[in-house]
Amino acid sequence: MARVKFIRDFDWKPTRHTTIAYKADQEYTVRRECADAAVAAGAGNEVDAPRKGDDGSSQ
Repeated sequence: MARVKFIRDFDWKPTRHTTIAYKADQEYTVRRECADAAVAAGAGNEVDAPRKGDDGSSQ
């Protein structure tokens, strides 16, 4: 699995009969094959996944 920030809409077809649509400006955890295809197409960039329990605020 990989975390991808999509910079434009991207449709991924894991099988001939299935299409998964990812929206621009959204971040998703996706299968490695999808991440590789999105990056190669210029539709997204891999990002680090947030740590469990990390809400981004400092204590």
